[in-house]
Amino acid sequence: MLCDPTHHVTSFLFLKTAYQMGCKPSSILSHTFYLAIMPRLVGAIDQGTTSTRFVIFDDRGSIVALHQMEFEQHYPHPGWVEHDPHDLLATAQTCVEHAVRKLEATGKYQASDIACIGITNQRETTIAWDAKTGDPLYPAIVWSDGRTSGTVHALAAKSNKGVNALHHTCGLPLTTYFSAVKLKWMVDHVPKVKQALKEGRLRFSTVDTWLIYHLTGALEGGVFVTDVTNASRTMLMDIHKRKWSDEAIRFFGFQGLQLAEIVSSSKIYGKVHGGALKGVPIAGCLGDQQAALVGQKCFSKGEAKNTYGTGCFMLFNTGDKPVISKNGLLTTIAYQLGEESPVYALEGSVAVAGSSIQWLRDNMGLISEANEINTLAAQVTDTSGVYFVTAFTGLFAPYWRPDARGTICGITQYTNRYHIARATLEAACYQSKAILDAMNEDAGTPLRTLKVDGGMSNSDLAMQIQSDILGIAVDRPAMRETTALGSAIAAGLAVGVWKNVRDLDNVNTENRTLFKPKITEDRRTELYAGWKEAVQRSFGWAADED
Repeated sequence: MLCDPTHHVTSFLFLKTAYQMGCKPSSILSHTFYLAIMPRLVGAIDQGTTSTRFVIFDDRGSIVALHQMEFEQHYPHPGWVEHDPHDLLATAQTCVEHAVRKLEATGKYQASDIACIGITNQRETTIAWDAKTGDPLYPAIVWSDGRTSGTVHALAAKSNKGVNALHHTCGLPLTTYFSAVKLKWMVDHVPKVKQALKEGRLRFSTVDTWLIYHLTGALEGGVFVTDVTNASRTMLMDIHKRKWSDEAIRFFGFQGLQLAEIVSSSKIYGKVHGGALKGVPIAGCLGDQQAALVGQKCFSKGEAKNTYGTGCFMLFNTGDKPVISKNGLLTTIAYQLGEESPVYALEGSVAVAGSSIQWLRDNMGLISEANEINTLAAQVTDTSGVYFVTAFTGLFAPYWRPDARGTICGITQYTNRYHIARATLEAACYQSKAILDAMNEDAGTPLRTLKVDGGMSNSDLAMQIQSDILGIAVDRPAMRETTALGSAIAAGLAVGVWKNVRDLDNVNTENRTLFKPKITEDRRTELYAGWKEAVQRSFGWAADED
């Protein structure tokens, strides 16, 4: 094996050892030549809220193949959002097979050129499954699901700290957003889940664990792990110690629950059990928003990114110490690379961003394709006083109002669909300003440039609006699959595709676009004052679920 020129070992120590063990110089030189020319590709499963994709990158961060599939959304009651866990796995497996087929069809690469894969996933979405069968006991409750407001109030009543009962441990408030609250609802309302907990066979996980376990063999040796970024969104991990918290487990009544091993975001967890990539290491894992932070290469304290996907998520790198927000933001782990100390972040989350465009398309019939919203919105220079608070399942940071609901304010006889379209784009931008203002307050140093990615960032109009509302530059890369790229980077670092983060200097650097503010500060203040008034009007519409 040592003399085999196709053996993928990249260090100088290999060459030295091979010579000392008697390998012929010609064989060693052949191996060295192979290493110099062999493709270094990294794959990434990006399992999102409405679609799954598998993206294959080269070592400069360019996409060489991609396949994407949407999957069914389930809305059994108002405010409820569910996924079938089997759909999440099946779409991931199908995307891998199709992307590899596309890769080989280029004639330039083979599946064997893929050194490793990473996984990134929708966070907080909660799966309860049976340890004996590996099957789900209930549909996955999605991160944006709002059914647990009554559960939140019941839990908050248990502590004199209210919704901050576990804030000192996990950095998070009790809200409908986080995984442990969703699991508590299942235990209280789903007999199969309650019985499994009682019998000690209930496994709780986020989507990353579900995918890794099944991709590495499930009942045939599947690996049961979760990375620190996903664990930090459950409310069950001590964010300071990076271990499951006995205090949190007792608080929720989860004694006997089977929890995955917490691991680094960048290490080899196991190998793909079957399919086109059988034997390829799974070596990186990050929650989607942390993956985007890594994909945007926000490795320095004080850097921030905003991802406009189904929701909208801003993360601000705070360095190697957790910062506890005084302004409604979340303390979370940004990433951990190998055995290095973890990096922390402040996060602000908007529940509805791109999904409001889907709502205009699928529910209201205002547009037939998502990109039509830009054409409509560009027909007017402003909304003529119309504000759309897209609080379909409540408002997240920095408001934390689960009782809020979608509200359109300022409609007159003059209002038309162009104004509604523009107000929809503006909604995510105003909520991002509220988050950035809170971040600046907590961090003490105003952000000067915001890095952006995600579906809505494809819109030049939306990004110009964002720059105008924030009053700072907005920096958009040409290749905007930064969530997938982040998990690919984590995996590639684990297997040596890149030696360290300095090796990433030339990754995804070409053709960036910088949007700069074009309105006055007085106009910005006037517009934002109207938004804040509209937000107040959205409060108090929803009753608690039992």
